[in-house]
Amino acid sequence: MSFQKLEFNERTTSETLNRSVEFLELLLSRRTVRDFSDRPVPMEVIENCIKTAASAPSGANKQPWFFVVVQNPAVKKEIRIAAETEEKEFYAHRATKEWLEDLNQFGTDWQKPFLETAPCLIVVFKQVVDASYEEPRKNYYVNESVGIAAGLLLAAIHNAGLVSLTHTPSPMKFLQKILQRPENERAFLLIPVGYPADDAEVPVISKKPFNEISALV
Repeated sequence: MSFQKLEFNERTTSETLNRSVEFLELLLSRRTVRDFSDRPVPMEVIENCIKTAASAPSGANKQPWFFVVVQNPAVKKEIRIAAETEEKEFYAHRATKEWLEDLNQFGTDWQKPFLETAPCLIVVFKQVVDASYEEPRKNYYVNESVGIAAGLLLAAIHNAGLVSLTHTPSPMKFLQKILQRPENERAFLLIPVGYPADDAEVPVISKKPFNEISALV
């Protein structure tokens, strides 16, 4: 293992504070969107967002993620049909009464038209083992690593001026089959990406105050 000197551009206290405020305000304006326009999105933007996600730290630098970008209308339709099949089961049989009550505020149901309307779907896969060797090797902290990458991806999408939705139909094994991904990969997150529809609406919600989510010791 070789090392190199860290390139660190130290900023003044004022600059550091200002940047933290600007980034906070940017991400506070991020919203989960279910009403998409079908306007196309430049693929260079999507590529840059994925590169940002792939800059995330990971256990032993294994980088246990893979991103599939879906634009093909036929494939999006196939994904929607499979996802709605699972969602019907969820709403009718799998979800508890309490879970459904918690979801009522968002007005969601088994129908997921955004899977076809959104111009782009990014499917995030986690690699449960490293298959790049002759004999598969262990990946470390896979869920944590891919979760961090997904968070960076959502921030990058918002920073680029697009909207997104984190969708997790359960189970998601159909994504591995439809997208022909290898056995060492499991679908982690399905993210429709694009521009909001002109009449898009979002629920009125609030975040917990700082003193309920943090403590200074």
